[in-house]
Amino acid sequence: MKITEIECHVLLDPNCDVGATSSSQDDIIVEIHTDEGITGIGETDVNPWIARSCIQAHGTHTMGLGLAEMLLGQDPLYPEMLWERLYVGSAMNGRRGAVIHAMGALDIALHDIRGKALGRPCYELLGGAVKETITPYASLQPEVSSFAAYRKSIVGWALRAKSLGFRAAKIELTPCGPYAHKGLTASHKEMTEVIGEVREALGPEFILMVDVQYAFPDADTCLRAIREWVNFNLFFIETPLPSDDLDGYARLAAEQPIPIAAGEWLATRFEFSDLMDRGRIKVVQPDVGRVGGFTEAKRVCHLAEQKELTIVPHLWKSGISIAVAAHLAATTASCPFIEFLPDELCESSLRRELVSNQLQMVNGEIPLPTRPGLGVDVNREALARFERYAETI
Repeated sequence: MKITEIECHVLLDPNCDVGATSSSQDDIIVEIHTDEGITGIGETDVNPWIARSCIQAHGTHTMGLGLAEMLLGQDPLYPEMLWERLYVGSAMNGRRGAVIHAMGALDIALHDIRGKALGRPCYELLGGAVKETITPYASLQPEVSSFAAYRKSIVGWALRAKSLGFRAAKIELTPCGPYAHKGLTASHKEMTEVIGEVREALGPEFILMVDVQYAFPDADTCLRAIREWVNFNLFFIETPLPSDDLDGYARLAAEQPIPIAAGEWLATRFEFSDLMDRGRIKVVQPDVGRVGGFTEAKRVCHLAEQKELTIVPHLWKSGISIAVAAHLAATTASCPFIEFLPDELCESSLRRELVSNQLQMVNGEIPLPTRPGLGVDVNREALARFERYAETI
């Protein structure tokens, strides 16, 4: 089997708001075609125009080759070998950041092809399932224009998630810091009050997580802000500090008891090694696309398991990424949850409509996929519609 063509689809939601703190408003879908008629799909969570350029750029020397150029004519049934080919061939321009994130979409598509060609779900070819179902948590981010509106709606969203059968949820609490949603400004005291209201509404047994999206500039500020959060029995606090403040993360681990989660923006196991060893986080959050695809995400999970850390993959794209995270979780014993957003709690039309048969939660669990490859398909009408809109800007 040979790779014959690589297509990149840049997508944009017509309701895109550049002031929002959400990357679900755009997407890049890659399709890798083969001479045997099998096509693999993949996506990654990065600026789609940048990712497309990384894939389609031409190389001019052996140390900075183009990603697509290196794949054309190759056998897609060996994604791990092709990952090394891409990593080494793009090393001068890549190794981290956008090039690795773009590689992630390609690697996912290659694994999808291998599963389809062999008639087996991806997780069976990634080491086999170690659990019978996947446990999702609801990721809650109401799209509102003021903190007062957020405070009023987030409790309702949390209760709605519980009524849908979720046993765990994460509130996206971003009223301060460099990535605060436009118009949503609040004090650290008000953040604490919101968490308390959600905890009281959900009850003590419900598993609760909080994502503050890099809200605090340093460890001292964070420690002062979260000192009362220990009373809320949080499963973790996600990304409280800038990604590169490894010493700050280590201080949080040493000076307060709530587990710290991080890693959504990182690329490759090398960055994750630093975050685990120097940053001392307790919950490792590889985004499969951003980290470099299934091939590199499995390596990150292996490192984390060696260190007896918990793995909770990050995802904030379409049903493709949900399926990807489910396949990864199926093979990872130390992965108790994946991030999930059902249509009832999703305000992005792109995210709701792009996949025609995305995985569903049944009685609080997601059954293991049974179809070959990723097991999901792209809604072609939605793909064309969102692609046309992206072309207008």
